[in-house]
Amino acid sequence: MKLSISKTLAVGAALVLSLGLAACTGSANASSTDGASSGASAATFAKDSSTLVFGVVPDTVNTQSNYQPIADYIAKITGKKVEYRESSDYTALIQAAIAGQIDVASFSGFTYVTATNGGAKITPFASIITKEGQKPGYYSEAVVPEKSSITKLEEFKGKKVCFVDPSSTSGYLFPTYNLLKAGIDPAKDITPVFAGKHDASALKVSQGAECDAGFAEDSAVEAQPGLKVVAKTMVPGAPMVFSNTLPDEIKKDLSDKLSSVTIADIQKAGIKNADSDGFKATFFAFSPVDDKYYDQIRDICKVTKAAQCEVK
Repeated sequence: MKLSISKTLAVGAALVLSLGLAACTGSANASSTDGASSGASAATFAKDSSTLVFGVVPDTVNTQSNYQPIADYIAKITGKKVEYRESSDYTALIQAAIAGQIDVASFSGFTYVTATNGGAKITPFASIITKEGQKPGYYSEAVVPEKSSITKLEEFKGKKVCFVDPSSTSGYLFPTYNLLKAGIDPAKDITPVFAGKHDASALKVSQGAECDAGFAEDSAVEAQPGLKVVAKTMVPGAPMVFSNTLPDEIKKDLSDKLSSVTIADIQKAGIKNADSDGFKATFFAFSPVDDKYYDQIRDICKVTKAAQCEVK
């Protein structure tokens, strides 16, 4: 089957060219001699040797409140000041990683693969789970207004369909793949609408004006009344990554002390707002992951020929 989605992806990509985070103060060559005295090669930091720049993708309106306790915990275990930087969009975080302007970051699976395809020197080490006993991963859900007559993906044809962002794993890549499997060519069979954030996509669909149907991650769908789920797909959990240029001891601290940490550990450490309802709703623990875990996304990139899978 011929999969013609390049036009849609190119149009979507044009909507996300702001490189706010990539333009932030700091250089990929900001260096430190940490470790050099013991014979190790000099490490580099995004800003300076006393600071870790923590980049996050702006996927919900509550992004900072969800991630600030994690940033504060990273500061505690590494002894570094952690500078929280929320990117202007998915593309900005990708470009910042490629430019060496982040030390630690929370990506989506798709943005991680795209960033590494573009030359970013980063390594995934953990993924968030939201409930005890859960494995890394979450659902991309296809939704319609609760009173809609639409009951399956095949009926999205000819409709206005909300996506999150052209670089969103659960808000664009998996939805595109599933639409193609349902016989719908996103380049010509639907009218795409990019909402920018998961909760915005869910809201627009619930209102039924700008979008007849759409996609968002499960947590955003659960938080938005007035929706009906017509299909869902499990996707690989979003990775936490560190820059490969960090000193070995910092990378070891992150891998050893963060990759399996639980919300109880963070609360016991006295981290502010770690017991807030918002944080508890989005975080239970980290679970270790590695690069191979994201091969499924690479395979879907090959099938969909998604332009955003490559950074030119």
